[in-house]
Amino acid sequence: MNPNQIFFKKSKTLPTDKFFRNVLYDKKFGYYTSQMPFGKNGDFITSPKISSIFSEIIAIWIVSSWETFGKPKNFNIVELGPGDGSLANILLKSFKKFPEFNSIKKMFLFEKSIFLKKVQKKKISNKDVKWINNLGVIKKGPVVFFGNEFFDAIPIKQFKKIKKDFFEKNYKLKKNKKIQEIFAKASPSYIKILKSYKCLKNLKFIEFPQFGLQELKKINKKISKSGGCILMIDYGYLKPNNQNTLQSVMKHKRNVLLQNLGKADITSHVNFALLKEFFEKDGLKVKNVITQKQFLERMGIIERAQIMSNKMKFREQSDLYLRLKRLLGSNYMGNLFKVIMAYKFNNNNFAGFK
Repeated sequence: MNPNQIFFKKSKTLPTDKFFRNVLYDKKFGYYTSQMPFGKNGDFITSPKISSIFSEIIAIWIVSSWETFGKPKNFNIVELGPGDGSLANILLKSFKKFPEFNSIKKMFLFEKSIFLKKVQKKKISNKDVKWINNLGVIKKGPVVFFGNEFFDAIPIKQFKKIKKDFFEKNYKLKKNKKIQEIFAKASPSYIKILKSYKCLKNLKFIEFPQFGLQELKKINKKISKSGGCILMIDYGYLKPNNQNTLQSVMKHKRNVLLQNLGKADITSHVNFALLKEFFEKDGLKVKNVITQKQFLERMGIIERAQIMSNKMKFREQSDLYLRLKRLLGSNYMGNLFKVIMAYKFNNNNFAGFK
C-alpha cells in the first residue's frame, strides 16, 4: 500500500484536522504511536528536558495552588500529555519536599498513546500515579490540570474567508496517490461557531482547534463541578494575523509538511486569544495571558538557579545558565511561549500571576 493511502483510510478527502489526526495518532503508523519523538535523538526537545529547574518551578506552583484552594484534604493533579514522563518524574520528587501536600495529593497522567504510556511507565515507578483517559475516575476534591506543549499537538481545522463565504481546507488523495490541498465550502454549523468568536472576526485565514476544544470542554466541566484550575504552557500568539502556522519538524529541523508522514511531528501555534475567549464562554475565570519568561521569573527561577549554581563547578554553572537562557531568552522560548490559566474559585491569588 502507498504510504499516503494509509492515513486516508477509506476516505478520498479529509479535513485538515482529521487527516493529521490519522498521521499523528493512527494506532499502527501514527507519529506519536510508533516512535520516540522527544529528546536529543528524537525530533524536538521540550522545557522539562532542557532543565529540571522548569519542572521544579511547576511543582512549586502546584503546591502553592493547593494552598490557595485552602489546603483541601483531597487534591488531584492531572498532567495532560506527559510526553516521556520527565516532568511527572521530577514533580513527584519535588512533592516529597512538602510532606503535608505529598501525603494527600493524587496524581494522574492523561495519555491516549499506548506507546508513550509504556515509555512513561519505564521512567515513573511511583505507585501513586494512575494513567487515565477518562476524567470520570477522579471523584473527590479540586483538580489542577497542567499541560506543557499539549495543545499544539492536537490537529486543527483551517478555513479561509472570501468576502462573506467560508471555505475549509481539505486534503485529497489523487489517483496517482499524491496528496492535494483543496478548499470546499464550510458547513453552516462551523460558520456559526467561527462567527461566535470575537478574536476571529476580521480574519481572512482562520485556524480553529475543534478537537482541542472538545478535550478542554471535558476539563472545564470537571473544574466547574469539582473546583480547580488549568495551567497551559505552549508556543503561540495573542493576536491572530491570518497566519498559517501548521509546521512539520523532523530531527530538530523543519520538514516539508506532506513529506515523511508518520515520521515527522506536525503541530500548530496556539491562539491564546481564542483559548481565553473559550474558557470565559464556558464560565471559567481567566488570568491574563503572560509569557513563559514572565511566569518563570515571577515564580523565582533565577533565584533558584543562583542557589543551585553555588554548589556547581564552572562548567556546570555555564551549562545551567545556557539552559536558563533557552527557557527565558526573548529570541528563544521566553516570549514565544505563553502561559494561560483558567479557574473556578473565589480566591484569585495564584502564584506567578498578578
